[in-house]
Amino acid sequence: MKKIVLIAGAGPAGLTAALELLRHSDYTPILFEALDDVGGISRTINYKGNRMDIGGHRFFSKSDWVMNWWREIMPVAPIKDADGLSVIPAQDRHLLIRPRLSRIYFLRKFFSYPIALSAQTMSNLGLIRLVKIGVSYGWSTIFKRLPEKNLEDFFVNRFGKVLYGTFFKDYTEKVWGVPCKEISSEWGAQRIKGLSILSALQHALKKMISKQGSSDVSQKGTNTSLIERFLYPKFGPGQMWQLVADEVRQKGGSIHFGHTVQRIEIVDNRVSTVTTVDASGLEKVWKGDHFISTMPINELIAKTTPPAPEAVKEVASKLCYRDFMTMGLLVRKLKPTQDGIGKLNLVPDTWIYIQEPDVRIGRLQIFNNWSPTMVSTPDAIWIGLEYFCQEGDDLWSMDDSAFSTFAVKELEKIGLLDANDVLDWHLVRVPKAYPAYFGSYGQFDVIRDFTDTIPNLYLVGRNGMHRYNNQDHSMLTAKLAATDIIAGNLSKKAIWDINVDDEYHEEKVETKHA
Repeated sequence: MKKIVLIAGAGPAGLTAALELLRHSDYTPILFEALDDVGGISRTINYKGNRMDIGGHRFFSKSDWVMNWWREIMPVAPIKDADGLSVIPAQDRHLLIRPRLSRIYFLRKFFSYPIALSAQTMSNLGLIRLVKIGVSYGWSTIFKRLPEKNLEDFFVNRFGKVLYGTFFKDYTEKVWGVPCKEISSEWGAQRIKGLSILSALQHALKKMISKQGSSDVSQKGTNTSLIERFLYPKFGPGQMWQLVADEVRQKGGSIHFGHTVQRIEIVDNRVSTVTTVDASGLEKVWKGDHFISTMPINELIAKTTPPAPEAVKEVASKLCYRDFMTMGLLVRKLKPTQDGIGKLNLVPDTWIYIQEPDVRIGRLQIFNNWSPTMVSTPDAIWIGLEYFCQEGDDLWSMDDSAFSTFAVKELEKIGLLDANDVLDWHLVRVPKAYPAYFGSYGQFDVIRDFTDTIPNLYLVGRNGMHRYNNQDHSMLTAKLAATDIIAGNLSKKAIWDINVDDEYHEEKVETKHA
């Protein structure tokens, strides 16, 4: 009789675990997904044929295993132009090679991201501010490094106090809603550990000396924040996960939509059953041999029975999250800028970080530049407006129509569009999009010590581990969980050791578990 693995969540981590189990063992995965679609925050929203990528998902990893896994599901488009970029249209099931350009919008001007020491940057900043940045950088990085007690110390040590105050402080606090001094320095280690002024300068010099091969998307020696091209499904990230879900079902796994985990019963220190409730309110009890959880840890701990120890419940209840709202905005054209192209004034960016302190919008996506097939409306630009908020706050609670008016006025205020050019909009709210590195996060080991003692419970993925992972690192945690289940390995350490932008760690872990 086949053994059963119950999986909470059909996002990248849950689906990766399911497919790995089916490919390499006799285990049967059963997935529970609270939404009506797969992909989690990597799903694609289809609004009248215009597709929205929630948060923006570059398909890039320093793990060869992840890159090969993606390309096995979706081959890379074979026809490329002189720069090695995919020629569109490609066949529907192809990954496209796309150029990456992310910039900062500040002082109503565009700055390279990461900041480049270019003539444009110096002109935008002005001589006085530029001198202050240089002096501050030298002082902080050469003469006076701070003990990194919080995220502000992390930034100042790498960029200097003036550059931190110019380009990092306001945006980071807009994202998280709390001062940088209240955020753990581990957030920096998780997201931008290898990025510094020196690494950016080295990257620029490398480009000048030797242009990277046009067809290369591995970029193994490049910091994630500095990559210049990435893979992308023709119809958005959800296309990848829909194909994975199809393969999971074809191989014998099952996915139950609209099912929320209600209770996790632990007997003899093992997960014995999981109870779910569907959209109609019907409860069902599922028995399994193992349980892989990608659900938020505070919910996992709250739903275990018998209850977790009081200390564990206390820490879990105080874990914090940042919620997210994204609005697709269809416009005739943008306002002219120094590099807008054609009658649409289309800028070349994939992402634009809005550093301006007088608006609350955090980031813009230009979906046309991720893949032209994300936009079905001819001669229009499809933009994603991203707001970081808290469930129940003034932004989250705002009426959809009122929010659309508010958001359009913000873009008009900073000179990026004219409200008269807006054709349509669509708003999506995403709870618990970002696990936060404040609140009770400093005591997280209390939770880990408890869950690690339950041998058939595996925590994987962004919310499952309360880590601000990219999708490739969520996949690696899931792959290791599946490998450990198959091998009967009870240690969870390798899973917890997966970390963002750790260039060779993933390969070492994969070799160890081969």
